[in-house]
Amino acid sequence: MSDAAMLEVRGLNAWYGESHILHGVDFDVRQGEVVTLLGRNGAGKTTTMKSIMGLVGRRAGSIKLNGAEMTGLRPDQIGRAGIALCPEERAIFAGLNVTENLMLPPKIAEGGLDLPTIYTLFPNLKERAASQGTKLSGGEQQMLAIARILRTGAKLLLLDEPTEGLAPVIVQQIGRMIREIKQRGFTVLLVEQNFRFAATVADRHYVMEHGKVIDQFRNDDLQNNMDKLHDYLGV
Repeated sequence: MSDAAMLEVRGLNAWYGESHILHGVDFDVRQGEVVTLLGRNGAGKTTTMKSIMGLVGRRAGSIKLNGAEMTGLRPDQIGRAGIALCPEERAIFAGLNVTENLMLPPKIAEGGLDLPTIYTLFPNLKERAASQGTKLSGGEQQMLAIARILRTGAKLLLLDEPTEGLAPVIVQQIGRMIREIKQRGFTVLLVEQNFRFAATVADRHYVMEHGKVIDQFRNDDLQNNMDKLHDYLGV
């Protein structure tokens, strides 16, 4: 893991129409890390992800990828720069089978995973390769949504609530997959409600509240901060 920040977010503000959602968000993600944004519903975690990808109506502040400013770029330009978002709603194409869904996003760089490797990581998808994307279970659709961005060569993966509503056995599979792709050199920014899951995969955690980052913890310091975390997350 590098000490250099791959992603630097400084003074990030974001609006939906007249609603001011993010109020000066600051955080870093180093190359090779898995970093989690924790917080209650409405804290601004998903808006932070969408802001990084340029998917909000208006934003201000600085978002740098490997030192290059992203704030003025369109979403497609941000994607080609090496950032990929797996959205909470998954966005699986109903008219395409699993393999076609996987092959749909353009390859933007070398270093993405090929189909045989993806099918090794996600054996469920290999079994369902010819099935229509929306005929998959919720867990399989989530795997497909993540697998699809692993092909592209993007090096920074934004995963928005990848375990929400999934059975424990699928959550464990997704945890294994995140640890595996980290070993393969990918960097992950993860939005999670379930900090117990986050603790099994992440190096560091930022806590968001009311559109700001209010605290951060190293994963190996999580136990010492449990009381604080319970207060923040209301769990």
